Amino acid sequence: MAIEAPLSRFKKNNLRIYIAVCIGLALWCAYDGYLNKEWIADHTNKDGGMQPYLVFNRNAPIYFGIGAALLGAYFFAIKNRKIVADENELIINDKKKIAYGCIQKIDKSNFKSKGYFVITHNDEQGVEQDCKLSDRNYDNLTAVLDYLIDKIS
Repeated sequence: MAIEAPLSRFKKNNLRIYIAVCIGLALWCAYDGYLNKEWIADHTNKDGGMQPYLVFNRNAPIYFGIGAALLGAYFFAIKNRKIVADENELIINDKKKIAYGCIQKIDKSNFKSKGYFVITHNDEQGVEQDCKLSDRNYDNLTAVLDYLIDKIS
Protein backbone atom coordinates (compact mmCIF):
# COMPACT_ATOMS: atom_id res chain seq x y z
CA MET A 1 0.00 0.00 0.00
CA ALA A 2 1.56 3.28 -1.11
CA ILE A 3 0.54 6.65 0.26
CA GLU A 4 0.88 9.67 -2.00
CA ALA A 5 1.22 13.34 -1.13
CA PRO A 6 0.65 15.41 -4.30
CA LEU A 7 1.79 18.98 -4.83
CA SER A 8 -0.32 21.20 -2.60
CA ARG A 9 -3.28 23.23 -3.75
CA PHE A 10 -1.71 26.15 -1.85
CA LYS A 11 1.33 26.19 -4.14
CA LYS A 12 -0.69 25.62 -7.32
CA ASN A 13 -3.18 28.35 -6.49
CA ASN A 14 -0.43 30.82 -5.56
CA LEU A 15 1.28 30.26 -8.90
CA ARG A 16 -2.04 30.76 -10.70
CA ILE A 17 -2.57 34.01 -8.78
CA TYR A 18 0.95 35.26 -9.62
CA ILE A 19 0.37 34.49 -13.31
CA ALA A 20 -2.99 36.29 -13.27
CA VAL A 21 -1.45 39.32 -11.54
CA CYS A 22 1.38 39.50 -14.11
CA ILE A 23 -1.09 39.30 -16.99
CA GLY A 24 -3.38 41.87 -15.38
CA LEU A 25 -0.53 44.31 -14.79
CA ALA A 26 0.71 43.80 -18.35
CA LEU A 27 -2.73 44.60 -19.74
CA TRP A 28 -3.16 47.61 -17.49
CA CYS A 29 0.24 49.06 -18.37
CA ALA A 30 -0.30 48.36 -22.07
CA TYR A 31 -3.67 50.11 -22.00
CA ASP A 32 -2.27 53.18 -20.22
CA GLY A 33 0.90 53.26 -22.29
CA TYR A 34 -0.61 52.82 -25.75
CA LEU A 35 -4.42 53.21 -25.78
CA ASN A 36 -5.47 55.73 -23.11
CA LYS A 37 -4.96 58.97 -25.06
CA GLU A 38 -5.86 61.22 -22.10
CA TRP A 39 -3.35 59.51 -19.79
CA ILE A 40 -0.68 59.64 -22.50
CA ALA A 41 -1.29 63.36 -22.97
CA ASP A 42 -1.03 63.95 -19.21
CA HIS A 43 2.34 62.15 -19.09
CA THR A 44 3.94 63.74 -22.13
CA ASN A 45 6.13 66.83 -21.77
CA LYS A 46 5.37 69.99 -23.72
CA ASP A 47 8.33 69.27 -25.99
CA GLY A 48 6.92 65.82 -26.88
CA GLY A 49 9.17 63.80 -24.55
CA MET A 50 7.75 61.02 -22.39
CA GLN A 51 7.66 61.24 -18.61
CA PRO A 52 8.97 58.25 -16.62
CA TYR A 53 5.47 56.86 -15.93
CA LEU A 54 4.73 56.69 -19.65
CA VAL A 55 8.08 55.08 -20.39
CA PHE A 56 7.40 52.50 -17.67
CA ASN A 57 3.90 51.74 -18.97
CA ARG A 58 5.23 51.22 -22.48
CA ASN A 59 8.09 48.91 -21.44
CA ALA A 60 6.57 47.01 -18.50
CA PRO A 61 4.06 44.82 -20.42
CA ILE A 62 6.92 42.94 -22.07
CA TYR A 63 8.51 42.11 -18.72
CA PHE A 64 5.20 41.22 -17.06
CA GLY A 65 4.41 38.96 -20.02
CA ILE A 66 7.79 37.26 -19.76
CA GLY A 67 7.26 36.85 -16.02
CA ALA A 68 3.84 35.27 -16.60
CA ALA A 69 5.32 32.92 -19.21
CA LEU A 70 8.15 31.87 -16.89
CA LEU A 71 5.74 31.28 -14.00
CA GLY A 72 3.52 29.25 -16.33
CA ALA A 73 6.47 27.14 -17.45
CA TYR A 74 7.48 26.60 -13.80
CA PHE A 75 3.89 25.62 -12.97
CA PHE A 76 3.78 23.01 -15.73
CA ALA A 77 7.22 21.72 -14.72
CA ILE A 78 6.20 21.04 -11.11
CA LYS A 79 2.49 20.23 -11.37
CA ASN A 80 3.02 16.45 -11.20
CA ARG A 81 5.44 16.40 -8.28
CA LYS A 82 4.53 14.17 -5.36
CA ILE A 83 5.85 12.19 -2.44
CA VAL A 84 5.17 8.46 -2.39
CA ALA A 85 5.62 6.34 0.71
CA ASP A 86 5.58 2.74 -0.49
CA GLU A 87 6.52 -0.50 1.24
CA ASN A 88 10.32 -0.11 1.04
CA GLU A 89 11.21 3.56 0.60
CA LEU A 90 10.11 7.17 0.50
CA ILE A 91 10.19 8.59 -3.04
CA ILE A 92 10.31 12.37 -3.39
CA ASN A 93 9.41 13.76 -6.83
CA ASP A 94 10.45 10.52 -8.58
CA LYS A 95 14.10 11.52 -8.02
CA LYS A 96 15.19 11.15 -4.43
CA LYS A 97 14.66 7.78 -2.81
CA ILE A 98 15.14 7.26 0.92
CA ALA A 99 15.08 3.68 2.18
CA TYR A 100 13.38 3.27 5.53
CA GLY A 101 16.48 1.57 6.90
CA CYS A 102 18.57 4.69 6.20
CA ILE A 103 16.29 7.01 8.17
CA GLN A 104 17.87 7.86 11.51
CA LYS A 105 15.25 10.18 12.96
CA ILE A 106 12.17 12.20 12.14
CA ASP A 107 11.80 15.60 13.80
CA LYS A 108 8.09 16.31 13.84
CA SER A 109 8.18 18.94 16.59
CA ASN A 110 7.21 21.73 14.17
CA PHE A 111 4.61 19.79 12.22
CA LYS A 112 1.51 20.94 14.10
CA SER A 113 2.61 24.55 14.56
CA LYS A 114 4.52 25.31 11.35
CA GLY A 115 3.53 22.47 9.04
CA TYR A 116 6.83 20.77 8.33
CA PHE A 117 8.92 17.84 9.51
CA VAL A 118 12.56 16.96 8.96
CA ILE A 119 13.85 13.51 8.06
CA THR A 120 17.50 12.83 8.95
CA HIS A 121 18.93 10.00 6.87
CA ASN A 122 22.15 8.60 5.42
CA ASP A 123 22.66 8.87 1.64
CA GLU A 124 24.42 6.30 -0.56
CA GLN A 125 27.87 7.44 0.61
CA GLY A 126 26.88 7.30 4.27
CA VAL A 127 26.74 11.08 4.69
CA GLU A 128 24.03 12.32 7.03
CA GLN A 129 21.47 14.56 5.33
CA ASP A 130 18.31 16.38 6.34
CA CYS A 131 15.20 16.47 4.18
CA LYS A 132 12.53 19.02 5.08
CA LEU A 133 8.98 18.29 3.91
CA SER A 134 6.37 21.03 4.25
CA ASP A 135 2.60 20.99 3.97
CA ARG A 136 2.84 24.19 1.95
CA ASN A 137 4.45 22.14 -0.80
CA TYR A 138 2.58 18.84 -0.46
CA ASP A 139 -0.93 17.86 0.60
CA ASN A 140 -1.65 14.69 2.64
CA LEU A 141 1.63 14.89 4.58
CA THR A 142 -0.07 13.83 7.81
CA ALA A 143 -0.79 10.40 6.33
CA VAL A 144 2.77 10.15 4.99
CA LEU A 145 4.23 11.09 8.37
CA ASP A 146 2.08 8.56 10.21
CA TYR A 147 3.07 5.87 7.71
CA LEU A 148 6.77 6.75 8.07
CA ILE A 149 6.57 6.54 11.85
CA ASP A 150 4.82 3.14 11.63
CA LYS A 151 7.47 1.82 9.22
CA ILE A 152 10.40 3.03 11.31
CA SER A 153 9.06 1.93 14.68
